[in-house]
Amino acid sequence: MTVHELSRADARRIAVRAQLLEGAHRPDGLLDVVRRLTLLQIDPTAAVAPSADLVAWSRLGSSGYSPADLTDALADRTLLELRAMIRPAEDLALYRAEMAEWPQRGTPSSWRDYHGMWVAANDACRRDILDRLGAAGPLPSRELPDTCALPWRSSGWSNNRNVTKLLELMVQRGEVAVAGRGGGDRLWDLADRVYPDTPAVPVAQALRIRDERRLRALGIARARGPECQVEPADVGEAGEPAVVEGVRGRWRVDPAQLGQPFTGRAALLSPFDRLIHDRRRTTELFGFDYQLEMYKPAAKRRWGYFALPILYGDRLVGKLDATADRKAGVLRVDAIHEDEPFGTTVTAEVGREVEDLAHRLGLELVLPR
Repeated sequence: MTVHELSRADARRIAVRAQLLEGAHRPDGLLDVVRRLTLLQIDPTAAVAPSADLVAWSRLGSSGYSPADLTDALADRTLLELRAMIRPAEDLALYRAEMAEWPQRGTPSSWRDYHGMWVAANDACRRDILDRLGAAGPLPSRELPDTCALPWRSSGWSNNRNVTKLLELMVQRGEVAVAGRGGGDRLWDLADRVYPDTPAVPVAQALRIRDERRLRALGIARARGPECQVEPADVGEAGEPAVVEGVRGRWRVDPAQLGQPFTGRAALLSPFDRLIHDRRRTTELFGFDYQLEMYKPAAKRRWGYFALPILYGDRLVGKLDATADRKAGVLRVDAIHEDEPFGTTVTAEVGREVEDLAHRLGLELVLPR
């Protein structure tokens, strides 16, 4: 098979176009966005807006998206929450067989033995949870009994959060599901009350289809990468082989993206946007230096608590440091960090995106003096 030889500009344009961020065509609504991207990542941080809303708005604009659209799609189960990702309901068929083979499937190899042992040790608690949900679900985790015989131990935020951790593993087993949210809390129910009654796609076929869909959403990716907790960054044997000028290693490219015209535009991205989620790919293809700094002390931040990467055409050109002060009714822009001087056109187009974001949030825009 021919190995495609791509310049970095080629690779960047393929990635931007695949992520629905070029200027020629907007997607046809929220469901179209999620189907083509395969997912929206959930993150509770809302310094500007929740990540899922930022991703949808950056593709659809204020005239094409409202957060109510996402609320409604989750309520009518057109979209489902699965392991902190929002996915099309029909895609559940691609995960059912993996759930049936847990923990050998669906959990990192380094955790399989411990996860299996821990759930088995707390089988009585697992059954208590299923009984309580069966009788009274959907329920928040605080209303579910913690009868775990063996506490969950970790060095992080999940230490001793027994019920929450057990519920998350029961999701991987296909026993429970997130049925909705109340006051920001997940509401849990039996999976067969939440998920569509669709037959499972066999594991090998499902993994192949997921790799193919992931490559279509990314445009270009590596065949192999580090093992990830939920969503891989690599794509296996999907697509066709490629090399990128000046970048080491082999890549896989979606052949449907080759040779396509490209029209750029300005866009503000969530820090969790899939265009930049793989930081190594972001550095190699875009030459973009970026870290989410919300976990750093304020004095050590370069760009801000929740700085939004700025896309212009096929380049990542800066970061927007802004905060939505909902009590004051303003979107406060503290700084626009330009990796290189923007120029008149870039400044104007980025400015329009910032104005559109404020409009989407229903806030008055306050710019730095």
